[in-house]
Amino acid sequence: MIHTLALDPIAFRLGPITVHWYGIILGTAALVGLALAVREGKRFGIVPDFFMDLLLIGVPSSVIFARIYYVAFRWQDYQHDPLSVFRIWEGGIAIYGALIGALLSGYLYIRHKGYSFWRIADICAPSLIVGQAIGRWGNFVNQEAYGSPVTEAFLREALRLPNFIVEQMYIQEVYRHPTFLYESIWNVAGLLLLFGLRRLPFVRSGELLLSYFIWYSIGRFFIEGLRTDSLAFDGPKWLENLLEALWSPMLLMAPPGKMDYGNIRISQLVAVLCVLGAIALILFRRAKGYSAERYSDPIRSTKDVAAAPNAETGTEHAAEEAGEAGATTGERRERSDTHDSNGSV
Repeated sequence: MIHTLALDPIAFRLGPITVHWYGIILGTAALVGLALAVREGKRFGIVPDFFMDLLLIGVPSSVIFARIYYVAFRWQDYQHDPLSVFRIWEGGIAIYGALIGALLSGYLYIRHKGYSFWRIADICAPSLIVGQAIGRWGNFVNQEAYGSPVTEAFLREALRLPNFIVEQMYIQEVYRHPTFLYESIWNVAGLLLLFGLRRLPFVRSGELLLSYFIWYSIGRFFIEGLRTDSLAFDGPKWLENLLEALWSPMLLMAPPGKMDYGNIRISQLVAVLCVLGAIALILFRRAKGYSAERYSDPIRSTKDVAAAPNAETGTEHAAEEAGEAGATTGERRERSDTHDSNGSV
């Protein structure tokens, strides 16, 4: 049986310009995330331009950091052809690297505008997870982020996947777990969860973003164990045993994917740290009262607050000037009336 790719990685060509599906999908993910943020931002009186500027700053930063993160742990694939580092349309970016870039650039921009980072980050949390849900289909097109071998019957009969996914999962002469699809579905479920959480009265500032990290990282930890192309390194045996023990419930469904190098999957380790760190931060911020604001509270820029007293002062000065002008006019009229009276006597 001859297997062919269900989808050409190249969407179309415009003369010398080649447009890849990978770029189209990532662009779509960014625009959908922007639309969600703009829609929610209107509830708090934040203009759409703010989120558009945030996107224009955050997307390049995310891509750059995602690529740096990936290349740093897969340098063996690029050391003999350094220019290939820039061929990002071929795939090879890391979500956690993208998050680092997005959060860093976002923090600087949000603080520059005088807003609370936590409040704006809460609004953007659904945008992050929907962007990841869509972006994983870019991995599908490039046949990356796949899992360990499975049978064709498992894909067609057990999972009941459409033919175009089944055929695209035929990689290196075997069918593979569509881990990109597992993570995409997990992220869609996380999006619905965040939509529900942000309407609950007890949710404090920053907790929607931290809930995103908890949800995404839990799913990423277990799905990552199925992959065979994970970023990895050689770590201590105790850490390997700990991660294997945490992942062991998945053995009821599938064996772990075999890696070409390393014994510690970086994304699994980062996922565990993110879950623990997010939970600890929620508890710490509540205990210290740093999250007194609730998600539904109004959002104000410190620059707007600083401008308000000036506006009030300006109004007071105007009133005083108007009062003085009125008094002066009154005095002139009084003198004029006196003059007229004296003149008629």
